[in-house]
Amino acid sequence: MTWADAVPNLLIGLREGLEAGLVVSILLAAVHRSGPTSADGGRVSSAPVWLGVLGAVMVAGSFAAVLTFSTSVLSSRAQEAVGGVLSVLAVGLVTGMVFWMRRAAATLSAHLRGEVERAAAVGAGALTLTAFLAVGREGLETTLFLWAAVKASGSTAAPLAGAGVGLAAAVVVCWLLYRQAVRINLGVFFRRTALALIVIAAGVLAYGLGDLQEAGWLAGRQWIAFDLTAHVDPNTWWMAIITGATEWAPKMTVLQVVAWLVYLGIVIPAFVYAGRSGVSPPAVATNAGRPVAARPAARPAGPGDRAAGGRWEQVAARRVWPVAGVLVAVPALVAGLVIVALPAASAATTTAVTVTKTTCAKDWTAGHVGTQTFTVHNTSGRAGEVNLDNASGGVVAEIETLGPGTTADLTATLGPGSYTVTCLMSGQPVTSSGLVEVGGRQTSTTTAVKPVTLADLTGPNTAYQKYAAGDLVTVAKDAARIRADLAGGNIAAAKADRLTAQLDWERVGASYDSFGDEGLAVDGLPDGLPDGVDDRDFTGLHRLEYGLYHGQSAARLLPVVDQLNTDIATVQRKLTSDDIAGDPTNLPIRAHEILEDALRDHLSGLDDQGADAAYPQTYADTQVTDTVLGELAPLITARAPTLLPHLDAQLATLQQALLATRHAGRWRPVGPTPRADRQRVTAAIGAALETLSSVPDLLEVPPSH
Repeated sequence: MTWADAVPNLLIGLREGLEAGLVVSILLAAVHRSGPTSADGGRVSSAPVWLGVLGAVMVAGSFAAVLTFSTSVLSSRAQEAVGGVLSVLAVGLVTGMVFWMRRAAATLSAHLRGEVERAAAVGAGALTLTAFLAVGREGLETTLFLWAAVKASGSTAAPLAGAGVGLAAAVVVCWLLYRQAVRINLGVFFRRTALALIVIAAGVLAYGLGDLQEAGWLAGRQWIAFDLTAHVDPNTWWMAIITGATEWAPKMTVLQVVAWLVYLGIVIPAFVYAGRSGVSPPAVATNAGRPVAARPAARPAGPGDRAAGGRWEQVAARRVWPVAGVLVAVPALVAGLVIVALPAASAATTTAVTVTKTTCAKDWTAGHVGTQTFTVHNTSGRAGEVNLDNASGGVVAEIETLGPGTTADLTATLGPGSYTVTCLMSGQPVTSSGLVEVGGRQTSTTTAVKPVTLADLTGPNTAYQKYAAGDLVTVAKDAARIRADLAGGNIAAAKADRLTAQLDWERVGASYDSFGDEGLAVDGLPDGLPDGVDDRDFTGLHRLEYGLYHGQSAARLLPVVDQLNTDIATVQRKLTSDDIAGDPTNLPIRAHEILEDALRDHLSGLDDQGADAAYPQTYADTQVTDTVLGELAPLITARAPTLLPHLDAQLATLQQALLATRHAGRWRPVGPTPRADRQRVTAAIGAALETLSSVPDLLEVPPSH
């Protein structure tokens, strides 16, 4: 259903093309109206305008070429970083243009006409420069946004075809407008398409932030908002429409979802409010069949719409052909030099391979020692994963998700040995290419990572369950002491024992609600509950914390602690079930999420109900993280020998930073802690989380296992 990717890009091409085309039409109309006002008294020709437009098109095309060729020679992680940055930049530019066009459209024609008349009075070369500057901004913005949108949709012909059709339609519409063959209410068109463009921009923003997370520039890669990959087929027509129009995917991170919602929640109301300010839409009148606009006294202050200053106009005045030559040739020359100067992409042999319904990269028959790039095109009609494996089954390189009809690069540095490409497409049997022998002198190679199987993780997960079961016994004993404290009316002792119980619960490792509703009953928060802290579903350790630190009586809290004991027993009974801790594939994720949970909830104060115990809770989280890493140590060391020593050092640094926040042997609240100590904790946990984020990827179980 690649047409679903074509439609949003068609809209982008049509909308952005009409903006640029409208500028060209206004420039030509202004030239036509100028009459004999050139420097020599003759009629002003429209040729300089077209030369300026040609120069602007060359700049946009050269920019597109540099983007395409420069990112193609980068590593996959660098490509994600560059793509993410440019996507965010493109969203910022197009958002600014949507608001600027709404505000300044009514006076755009008059402003451009005034610039044309002034430039024409100086000379033809100045007119070329004016047209170049007026159209160039539109071209660069359109190129960047289309590049980001096409990248978000996937490397298939459909987005480019859609954008091409949209641009072609924009050219035709602008020509018909210019000839007065059609009439369009441009104000209504730009208003309505702006809303669709804002939705598309939100999707590009979410995709770009996801790229930055994949590149390691932003945290939260493993903080998944939802994962429907096991329940939703990405190949269905309705999923293709949703993905194509909004860039929503079956699996998205919390950052992506929040960014998408926040962007729409801010930009759409702001756009609607801007429309109530009384700004008139762009009016298209005619003069000898040419579109012009009423000339108001006000001059808009749009981004980048200034014509050339007087000095440049004087320099370019009567040099139309040299000016045009520079504007057309220099962008192409600069782009060519940049592409030639790119890192030696020729050092990597590029091999085009295809994934079909029944075959996997059968095109690959020979390889060589050194860097090799596979351009993988998916015609199977299914989404899936593509791996480059060595003879022992180790994964040398991978494409985690390759959508239907898309193309992606897979790059690896090969040493002597045997290799095969394995395709794991959803709903289809696993297929592989033939075994390819790579010979030659040994060089540095990409390290192969042996895939982890479910059986590999079962042992560590069983050991973790045994550890958690023992810790839950301790938590149950803590709860019993709290009940005895409350029964005796000893609130101070109840506070101390509640903190002990909270820390012991932290050491169980129930991060990110990974223990389901049972875990929430023990450690849930009032956020989102209808009655907040007074809601009957607000139970557990934090409910006790709230009551103890907000003056509630022991008698009132006794039922709360009784319910806590019941809920702890439920967790103990269901600990080995799949919906709590029974799925072995969750263990590598837990290794990262425990501390990420601490950063999100404890150090931010999100879960504080009065005890202000962020630092001791985080310290307890470092202890259980160390335990989980210990269970996974053999699997990690076999695949990344230096990772665990590095993590051990970072966790030790974090623990030292946390212990330094204590005063006279007692944990201090976050607020009174000296700023330098708080900053050391923040820096240490950030460094540890960045390294821990590699553990889930390293120990990911492929679909075939």
